Amino acid sequence: MPGVEATGRVGETAQTLDRGLRLLHLVADAPGGLTVTEAANRLGVGRAVVYRLIGSLSQHGMVRRDNSGRLRLGVGLLHLARRAQPLLAEGALPALRRLAEQAGATAHLTVVEGGEAVAIAVVEPSWTSFHVAYRTGYRHALDRGAAGQAILAGRAGQPDPVASSGELQPGAYGVAAPVLGVPGLEASVGVVALAPLAVSTVGEQVSTAARAIGQALA
Repeated sequence: MPGVEATGRVGETAQTLDRGLRLLHLVADAPGGLTVTEAANRLGVGRAVVYRLIGSLSQHGMVRRDNSGRLRLGVGLLHLARRAQPLLAEGALPALRRLAEQAGATAHLTVVEGGEAVAIAVVEPSWTSFHVAYRTGYRHALDRGAAGQAILAGRAGQPDPVASSGELQPGAYGVAAPVLGVPGLEASVGVVALAPLAVSTVGEQVSTAARAIGQALA
């Protein structure tokens, strides 16, 4: 019957889409890559199914196979991530504005891109005589600076704020906290200033902003 056949095709398409998305998540959660056999076992399907999924995802640049044949994320995902960044920044701006005014320091939202920390939204305080000029798009290693270190802390499930001094620029001080509770997002919220920051006070302000942004983006 035509209606039954159409319903069956829709069901097969939805199942294929679900498996493709699950495969992307599996590859994303495997820093060392994933073999086809490992992917098949975790998805509960045959290797032939995984090969078909890889073929479709590879055409769109979502996954790739390295020299050893292991599955890794493709550069097509970076393109999608860049398209999503303006939406993330827009959702974070109200909390960043409040944070910048409260702390009297430049506030920023930082995300992971290509293994580095990248600032995608920056708000400067309106009432200070001097403040740090921190540009959108600035990137640095994850293990340097409060923003990157807060993201690493978030990976370990640690919500407490992180402080740094002079790691990215001499004379600059930073405090940041991870944004938690948003699936697929690795980010932190922080402030940077030209003078030492009172971590006990600013740390709570940063954590409050991180929670607000997490709720806005969830």
